[in-house]
Amino acid sequence: MMARATIHDVAAAAGVSVATVSKAVNGRYGVSAGTTDRVLAAVAALGYESSLVASSMRSRRTGVIGVLVADFEPFSAEVLKGVAVGLRDSRYDLLAYSGSRRGDGEGWERRSLSRLSGTLIDGAIIVTPTIVNVAADVPIVAVDPHTGRADLPTVEADSRGGAFEATAYLIGLGHRRIGFVSGRPDLKSSRLRDAGYREALAAASIAFDPDLVRVGFYEADTARRAAQELLMQRDPPTAVFASNDLSAIAIIEVARSLGLDVPRDLSVVGFDDVPEASRLALPLTTVRQPMQSIGQAAARMLTSLMDGETLSSTHVLLPTRLVSRATTAPPRVADTPR
Repeated sequence: MMARATIHDVAAAAGVSVATVSKAVNGRYGVSAGTTDRVLAAVAALGYESSLVASSMRSRRTGVIGVLVADFEPFSAEVLKGVAVGLRDSRYDLLAYSGSRRGDGEGWERRSLSRLSGTLIDGAIIVTPTIVNVAADVPIVAVDPHTGRADLPTVEADSRGGAFEATAYLIGLGHRRIGFVSGRPDLKSSRLRDAGYREALAAASIAFDPDLVRVGFYEADTARRAAQELLMQRDPPTAVFASNDLSAIAIIEVARSLGLDVPRDLSVVGFDDVPEASRLALPLTTVRQPMQSIGQAAARMLTSLMDGETLSSTHVLLPTRLVSRATTAPPRVADTPR
């Protein structure tokens, strides 16, 4: 079996450097038309035209959409499934890419797009981006964006409404000391869930208590530490609303380690309704956001942009709904606000 041709083989055949081959196949400035023709002739002769980069040089299109995520956690995995469904009958293939989050993690989108756009993908969907204004050579749609003003088309669920419904549900069960474990402070969804929690308390004339709030960053380990702090207070909450299901599951684990019974001693509500939420030994009460529908909507928006269409709306907001399961109940003892 013949070895697959490499960029070094192309460079040797064309009598140029590897850097020149890279510039030629990527259409970058600084390579003469004659040299580009010579490089492409070598690409064809050696069979290197089968590579995505070489073929995209000819058509300026790769037929690939990239979905960029910081991590392959349950939310992004469900969104990814929705994107795949949205592209099923299209002419586009799907590339899932997890960007490196060096340092504080901000700006990983720029690094990822610089690697992918123009040679590997024709457009990108960025899931939970840390930045909202990204300069790129391809159309971009953001899912669950950063808190700042976004110039990008965006798709998200009704985080404020979902958080309000979750907190109001716990209040309706009789809880008054309701803890809150928030998400990533830089994300719009987290800010809105915080707002929904506070608005539900205010609507029930329950004073907001900062001692009942901790930051969980949407991460299980951080949520465990937050739960320890909340549940070991002298006057702990009788219920906790968590900004995502991973955090809610971590809170339940901590509660059990402290000898608390869920839901008799502590009610817990999550947000997302990831597949694991309904498969737990004690199925999780949670706010269902339509994660796969979010992915499908993002895919439709992106393909429309790539086809040169004008979007009827650059922001899509999808509804949420509460799913009541086994982790919530009235407080064991009548709960009164302080």
